[in-house]
Amino acid sequence: MNTLQDRIRGSLIGGAIGDALGYPVEFIYSFEGIQARYGERGITRLDTKQHWLDETEQVGKAVLSDDTQMTLFTANGLLNAKRKGILLKYGICSAYIEWYLTQVGRWSNKYKDCWIARVPELNKRRAPGNTCMSSLNSIYSGREPMNNSKGDGGVMRVAPIPLYALAEGRMTITDSDRLAGDAAEITHQHPLGYIPAALVAHIIYRLAENESPSRNDFECYIHEGVEAIKALFPQYPYDANYMGELASKAIELADNNKSDVENVESIGGGWTGEEALAIALYCAVRHFDSFENALIAAVNHAGDSDSTGAITGNILGAAIGYEAIPQFYKDDLEMHDLILHMADDLYRGEVTKM
Repeated sequence: MNTLQDRIRGSLIGGAIGDALGYPVEFIYSFEGIQARYGERGITRLDTKQHWLDETEQVGKAVLSDDTQMTLFTANGLLNAKRKGILLKYGICSAYIEWYLTQVGRWSNKYKDCWIARVPELNKRRAPGNTCMSSLNSIYSGREPMNNSKGDGGVMRVAPIPLYALAEGRMTITDSDRLAGDAAEITHQHPLGYIPAALVAHIIYRLAENESPSRNDFECYIHEGVEAIKALFPQYPYDANYMGELASKAIELADNNKSDVENVESIGGGWTGEEALAIALYCAVRHFDSFENALIAAVNHAGDSDSTGAITGNILGAAIGYEAIPQFYKDDLEMHDLILHMADDLYRGEVTKM
């Protein structure tokens, strides 16, 4: 298989695995609480029993949250826009509205371009973010969303953008960074709601294009990305600098002798965009050679575990590719084949139905 195609697959599946691993513990607000349910190390394998969900249809699969749902709609929206010859941001925004409609049980003759909107698993409410829902409701109703949110709902869904951009050299890294920021800003208007999206896009782009990235390469891409967001958002020097400081802190923490839980929780809860990305960067740097350990670190804390897991998986999946991800994380993953299908569509640059 083409190396880049494998990396695109790895990033999307990696993000889904991190999401599925973290979703059962997202609302357990202490590591001790996670340990009480899953053991001393916390959750380390996908939970397929769903004792924490109200639904039972998917017993036997590790279900995915709104993070992966929105990631898939980002991909479908990109590909729809390319097919129709419209602005990519417009295609993504339209796809997000279709996702919103799946969450509220509505149907629209205007917004009906995403084939994945007919997939049953993507019509489940999986803890959708309030900011995403309210912003998209405003757009759907013909109003501009008005908020000052820097929640992590923007950064956790943009991985398809750099992956699409890199394939066949469709977009420069700068244009990819900008589009990722624009896509996050659709719902999150605080600069720290969308600047982290541009930064993670930069990092994923660089990792995926390197045939054999090292930890040192990864750290260089982080620093390079920080400089890129400072240039991209000169009107927000404080916010770009703060994101850069958190990214540097993540790298520094990776070399101390404290536990992952201590280090992660010293960054924050991951409920905001800058914290979620910084936690993911820490986990991916410290455990660059172990996808499993990185994801375990990313989800076992008192914060937004599914999002920090998803972002970590997107990053490391882009670095190592699908084939290198442990098989036990793939076996029971909800929508595994659909996600691979979407990844291959991103690689080819055309949307096809399963």
